[in-house]
Amino acid sequence: MMKDLTNCRVAILATDGFEKSELFQPKRALEKAGATCLIISLKNGEIKGWENGNWSGSIDVDQTVANAVPEDFNALFLPGGVMNPDKLRNNEAAVEFVRSFVMEGK
Repeated sequence: MMKDLTNCRVAILATDGFEKSELFQPKRALEKAGATCLIISLKNGEIKGWENGNWSGSIDVDQTVANAVPEDFNALFLPGGVMNPDKLRNNEAAVEFVRSFVMEGK
């Protein structure tokens, strides 16, 4: 039985090159459990996914990491991939955003 995540706000931190299945499938599961998921990224607009060595699918960005407030969220989700984590770990605002969740024990 899946836990009820009603009233839980989840920040999904991603950028171009996220692994498509590692963002869309968990996001659907979280939302099915009642969570509200927001896509947080390095830029406004949309970000492109990656699947089987090719660009595949995109998703709209809800907020930039520069404007997102960690305290507004109950949890952080970081989808995998090769490009996505590399780009995020090289961005100071993204690293600080993640660090805030760790420091708060989220």
